[in-house]
Amino acid sequence: MELVLVGLTHRTAPVAVRERLALDSSGKAELLRSLNHSEPLVEAAILSTCNRFEVYGVASDGEQAISAIVERLANLYGGSAEEVKPYLACAQGEAVVCHLCTVAAGLDSMILGEPQVLGQVTEAYETALACSAAGPVLAALFRQAIHCGKRARSETAISERAASVSHAAVELAKQIFGSLDGRRVLLIGAGEMAELAARNLADNGAGRILVLNRSLERAQGLAAQFGGEAFGWEALAAALCQADVVICSAAAPHAVIHPAAVRPAMAARHNRPLFLIDIAVPRNVEPEVGRLPNVYLYDIDDLKAVVQENLEQRQREVPKVEGIVAECTEEYMAWLRGLDVAATIRDLRSAAEQLCADEVDRALRRLGPINEHQERVVRMLAHNIVSKLLHTPTVRLKELAGEGEGYRSAGVLRDLFGLSANPHEEHHG
Repeated sequence: MELVLVGLTHRTAPVAVRERLALDSSGKAELLRSLNHSEPLVEAAILSTCNRFEVYGVASDGEQAISAIVERLANLYGGSAEEVKPYLACAQGEAVVCHLCTVAAGLDSMILGEPQVLGQVTEAYETALACSAAGPVLAALFRQAIHCGKRARSETAISERAASVSHAAVELAKQIFGSLDGRRVLLIGAGEMAELAARNLADNGAGRILVLNRSLERAQGLAAQFGGEAFGWEALAAALCQADVVICSAAAPHAVIHPAAVRPAMAARHNRPLFLIDIAVPRNVEPEVGRLPNVYLYDIDDLKAVVQENLEQRQREVPKVEGIVAECTEEYMAWLRGLDVAATIRDLRSAAEQLCADEVDRALRRLGPINEHQERVVRMLAHNIVSKLLHTPTVRLKELAGEGEGYRSAGVLRDLFGLSANPHEEHHG
């Protein structure tokens, strides 16, 4: 059995290509089931995020399996295999293990150390199990990768401190107030950056999330996800009166918040401090707003400096995480080598014992009537001969597994004794 990987990521393909392979939950389940019934694949799993689409498999023939997966992805892409191949990365064996552990640890993400990918690896594992596509080999691989990701986050600082502008905006808000508990946060804009900020705010205990957008419908859609409140643009002054901190990310060609709008809001707030964090480009807030009494304005350049410093700190953690990935990869490979050897030893003993039993039965019929004691002696003699003959090759095969040669030696033994080519087939339905 061979581990295989075929996929594309933000490193190998632009978003225009990646989005053509985007599948919803039912689409992934359908693809998994079809892959799982395709020769020579016997196990399959799909890791799909906005930045990657990867198919992991276990196959009796690695090269054939990769070709079959490429063809299937080309069909999804709506083109030929030759069209999609330039965007694909393929791997076999230990490289597959190392890659998945690297992904789960956050080293292959667009933002180094981002924590969401560990949940996505876990979801891919659970989906493959639910579709009966992952057998013992892939199930163990994904469990090891998840373990690797958890170790990376608990034993290093690879995921600590904000490494995106949206995260940094929330971190700044926390620094301003010490805690976001009970604080009202107003989001200006309802796009992707606003949604990411809202998710981080909710995770950090923000008391109330308010969303203001030119399209009230979009504002309502985002606010509904977090039990918040939506406002149309005409309610800007009222929304500013309620907020403790404002995060601005509206897509606009020019500033949309001017001193003339903020002054009356501050008067209604009785000059209670107002913090504005502008992460939009072009800026949403006129710089003059920051000169008003009790108004504190931060723009994207302020946050980028923080993000860059944090990313540099994460980068210093990479060697530690790579060490964890190497350890987890070797642990899994040792297990896999042992699995092949154990299955071969089991199948060899089973075949030998069955042959022994058949030959003993044939010999007893030729001997004619004998008593129970004599029959036991004959059967014990045959059993002991089989055990002694298999003892040395069994010990040696286990030693070879420890030296990394178990897989190859197990294959030779299977060929010599005519055993099944798939030592895992009885474990996977």
